[in-house]
Amino acid sequence: MAERIHQLLDRWLAEAPGRPFIHLPDGRSLSFADLGALADAAEAELRRLGVRAGDRVLVVAENCPEHAALILAASRVGAWSCGVNARMAPGEVDAFAEKADARLLYFTTSGSRAAAEHARRHRAVDSVLNGMQHGAVRTQATVEPPPLQDEVAALIFTSGTTGQPKGVMVTHQALIHFARVSAASRQLGPQDRCYAFVPMTHIFGLATVLLTSLYAGAQLVLRPQFEPAELLDALAHHGVTQLQGPPALFSRLLAHMHEQGIAHPEAPQLRYVYTGAGPLDLTLKTRVEAAFGQTLHHGYGLSEYAGSVHLTRLSERRPDTSVGYVVEDAEVQVTDPASGRPVPTGERGELWMRGRGLMRGYFRDPAATAAVMKPGGWYASGDLGELHADGALFVVGRLKEMIIRSGFNVYPAEVELALNQLPGVQRSAVVGRPAADGNEEVIAFVELSAGASFDEAAARAWLRERLAPYKQPSHIVSVAELPTSHNGKVLKRRLQEQASHI
Repeated sequence: MAERIHQLLDRWLAEAPGRPFIHLPDGRSLSFADLGALADAAEAELRRLGVRAGDRVLVVAENCPEHAALILAASRVGAWSCGVNARMAPGEVDAFAEKADARLLYFTTSGSRAAAEHARRHRAVDSVLNGMQHGAVRTQATVEPPPLQDEVAALIFTSGTTGQPKGVMVTHQALIHFARVSAASRQLGPQDRCYAFVPMTHIFGLATVLLTSLYAGAQLVLRPQFEPAELLDALAHHGVTQLQGPPALFSRLLAHMHEQGIAHPEAPQLRYVYTGAGPLDLTLKTRVEAAFGQTLHHGYGLSEYAGSVHLTRLSERRPDTSVGYVVEDAEVQVTDPASGRPVPTGERGELWMRGRGLMRGYFRDPAATAAVMKPGGWYASGDLGELHADGALFVVGRLKEMIIRSGFNVYPAEVELALNQLPGVQRSAVVGRPAADGNEEVIAFVELSAGASFDEAAARAWLRERLAPYKQPSHIVSVAELPTSHNGKVLKRRLQEQASHI
């Protein structure tokens, strides 16, 4: 049988069972052997409850050791782990459970008030895993037959920021391959401690943080969610060497540091800083690098391709927001979406990809799968980018988010970059709004730093110096906070709804 993700733990159970792996907020540490014991207990419970190979086990979770153990136990049984962020609404959780046709639902009740609320609603009972509960066995659930039964490790739900979420079937092969690629790109080893707040319900937290750390034998400073003050403490006092998160994390961290009068965080062991899972603008990158005194690395990945397909190099400090270079066994092609043909180097088009990390499709959704899978095994991402002559990739936005105004293409990221350079602007988001004449208007939303005020006249004068007339926003709306998903992505669908009422 092909390698499965639980075997990443098996290696350390054989080689170094007593080595610490997870460090918790209360000061406790768990060794590989401790995690193995949790996985043993979880596996026994899954089998006792009748979970079979090809079943889905859905976990309503915030990060905790028991969730990691359950992911690995599902792999041992041959079931698929399906993570759902506990801060989802009740209707969302129920829809995910139905969509996954889950055999069993678990809840990380002790470490998450939100998960406990969902557990009560589902009349969950105590699990053998302390701090977890499970619902009743859903006898109507049907197993997925081979070959998918044996290939798939996890079902990752897309964020749904621009449409209905879909269940991405991620394979054991893809996750293990990326763990190796990611560990090598960061020179990750047992001496490292990774700050692990990114939810393991998301491909970022599952692949880049949990499984890559398991592959390398690195340690996790595990946290259920992001708190700026707690992160600063971990950097100063808990030996964190690697910090990874979406751009929203760094934006919130810098805002907190500004409020507290902290110019540079105390981080004596930190050697690697990385952002992904969202667009990065140059203003934020520059601010982060100035605060930390080191390179902010970047990459491009998505749920449909496990981990990342492009990563910046450890030894390179770029002055731009490139997502770096293609990883091993991946191919990325910049494509004219109308013809399906590659565009010349340096021109913009839709990013298509294929390789070992590619998903096996959307779970029981052949129409959605067919809509994105192209001849030759290519996956059409819906992302827009350009590939430069040196192989560096630049992601410039989403195809569906591109605004067409007066016959010209307006890329929201370009307008957002200009807005983010304004004093007092923490971050921004730009969407299109249909106009009566069939054209589209550019609508901008800006989130201000604490205590800042917004001078629209000054902002428009600033934009006129930096953007062509057709890129100028028709409206600039100041908001207390941009709506974001639990993974830190701006929910542009909500902003489009708001724009329609301006």
